[in-house]
Amino acid sequence: MSNDLPNFLDFTDLEAEDAKQVLRAKVRKARNERSETEKTMYAEQWVETVLEYVKDYKQVAAFVSVANEPPTHELCKAIADSGKTLLLPKLGPGLTRAWGYFQGLDDLHQLAPGRPPEPSGPAFDNDVLQNVEAMIVPALLVSKYGERLGQGGGWYDRVLKQVRAGTPIGALIFPEEFVDFHLPQDEYDVPVCDAILPQEIIPLR
Repeated sequence: MSNDLPNFLDFTDLEAEDAKQVLRAKVRKARNERSETEKTMYAEQWVETVLEYVKDYKQVAAFVSVANEPPTHELCKAIADSGKTLLLPKLGPGLTRAWGYFQGLDDLHQLAPGRPPEPSGPAFDNDVLQNVEAMIVPALLVSKYGERLGQGGGWYDRVLKQVRAGTPIGALIFPEEFVDFHLPQDEYDVPVCDAILPQEIIPLR
């Protein structure tokens, strides 16, 4: 996508949030046009790549994909099958955002339209992330400078501020979503450590 997306210089007259919305629209359009065959191929490749990324860790946090995000259902199963404890986002008391432990694909249930499936069992607040040794997070774009463009809710940026310093944070993106220009950022954005492409882990500045 780096060949299709306008260079960030095209957005110099836009406020950061306006520039983000333009980029989000372009990425979402491209994701909507991706074939199921291609997504299946990438899903299989990501399993091996992510297992390499988290191989030395016992407690990992990841996410359950929805719609046209990089597919993670089989990836979650593979992480757990490798003997690791896996945390996934879920709704907590009063519709707060929380975390729960993965207990198998059959245990994941979608509780509201548009929400990702989530595990049953207790909901834990972000304090539980202090025990996490690596995180796999979603993104729409990642730059070589470590800048991440998310869906716009800001939840992951708030979460990442509470992760233990030095924790490896990898953003899962399709190959063309890794770009070599600066992404629009504001004071709330948190950089990531690595871009995780289907067959490649790219350490970021």
